[in-house]
Order: sequence, then C-alpha cells, then structure tokens
Amino acid sequence: MILELQPATREHGATIAEIYLESFDATLPGVRRARTDDECRAYFSTVVVDEHETWVAILDDDIVGFMALGDGWIHHLYLRPDATGKGVGTRLLELAKYRRSNGLSLHTFAVNTGARRFYERHGFVAGEFGDGSDNEEGAPDVRYDWRPVER
Repeated sequence: MILELQPATREHGATIAEIYLESFDATLPGVRRARTDDECRAYFSTVVVDEHETWVAILDDDIVGFMALGDGWIHHLYLRPDATGKGVGTRLLELAKYRRSNGLSLHTFAVNTGARRFYERHGFVAGEFGDGSDNEEGAPDVRYDWRPVER
C-alpha cells in the first residue's frame, strides 16, 4: 500500500467532486446537500481547487481523498467510503497541521459521529455548537479547534 499526497489541480476536480458526493451520501444520509450533483461537480472542480490549498490523497494509484485548506481552516476533508480506516485521513490531517502549524479550525455536522471521533482522536476540541443557521445545508454542526502544544 503506497499513499502519496500531492497538490490538487483542476484536472483532479472531477474526481474530487465524485469523492465528495460519495462520502456525503454514505456518511450523511439525513443531511440535505446544498447543491445538486452537477453544481457540486462545478464547485469542486473550480472554486475549491482555485481558491483553497487543495491536496489529493493517492492510494495505490487511485485518488481516494482530498483536503482543502484556507487560512487556519480545513474547509473540506473527504475520503471515498472504502478508503476509511487505512490512515488516509490521518495523513491528510497531519499535513494540515504541518501546513497550518499555528492552529486549525473546522466544522463538521453534529450527526457525523465518525468524523467527530476522528477529529477528537487527533487533538481537535469541540467548541461552538451550531443549529444549522450558519451553513448551506441547514444542519446542526460543531466547530472543532486544534492548537499546537506549547513547548
């Protein structure tokens, strides 16, 4: 098993969008997506790749995940459902901590208990709990924060 992380390009956009759609539908069946499939494909192929520092995770020559970073934020971190539990998310999170070593924040949906456990295992602490009025999907969410250990 060979895992490689590399910066995403527009050529990765269609695959990134498909990973998002697969992951969202598999892990969040009760949450309404804010965009249609085609709108998601356009959004992830252009806006996410163009406006964020976006990375893809390649496992044995297949793109199985991606992460989009902003200034102190993880905007997106999604894996193909069959790629979970293989260290891919951990590697992406380690890269995020390295690239944003002063600290990170992110939002995840409150019902996504798998993601919440994952972030908590990696040192993120639940902060603000939202009622969904501040996200496009209208679903309750949790802001998580990670700060580096002071030495």
